Amino acid sequence: MVTLLPGDRQRIAQAVAQAETKTSGEVCCVLSEEASEYREVPLAWASLAALVLPPAALAFGFRPLALSEMVSGWAAAQSTHAAREIFLALGSYAIAQAILFAAVALVVSIPAVRRLVTPSFVKRHRVRRMARHHFATLVARLAEGAYAMIYVSRFDRMVEIVVSETAGKACDSAAWHKAAAALSNGLGRDQAGEGFVAAIGICGGELAKHFPPGAAHENRLPDTLIEE
Repeated sequence: MVTLLPGDRQRIAQAVAQAETKTSGEVCCVLSEEASEYREVPLAWASLAALVLPPAALAFGFRPLALSEMVSGWAAAQSTHAAREIFLALGSYAIAQAILFAAVALVVSIPAVRRLVTPSFVKRHRVRRMARHHFATLVARLAEGAYAMIYVSRFDRMVEIVVSETAGKACDSAAWHKAAAALSNGLGRDQAGEGFVAAIGICGGELAKHFPPGAAHENRLPDTLIEE
């Protein structure tokens, strides 16, 4: 969870404005709630539970007929027909799977639980994809130039730096990793404002090395933090 303190938004805007006085490049910051709803995660965990737990229960001595016996009050041993026993066993197994699927899907659908059990590699992929989507939307109508976007997914707790092709070719990619690490460090210490300011300084400094300020600098991207 990313918490902004009073004054952090102003500090971020001032840091962006200050960084852009030294370069013709542009820096912007985006704070998003969550990169995805991860609707497939509850289904995936529910399917896994329904497929794995019943066989595991059998291995530990669970009898499929126990469920039907509890419901009907009759033991399968009282039946003289093997077909009925098989039918009851398969039916009980299917019922157990259905109950497990529904229960796990319901529990994992709780946002806090879903965020906890969603694999990191899935979150990273979604955050990277969403960050690129935001970046493409921001610069779609802008002239070609050196742009850097600092993207944070609040509930995914992940940082992504996206830069334009122009900036990517000229600048050292290590700077973007350093900026992301600085911001992640600040977020980890519950000091989001300081993390953003540090990342902005690193990105702005790298852009300044390769894209000095022009005679008439046009502010094409907002200095203020974009919150979505």
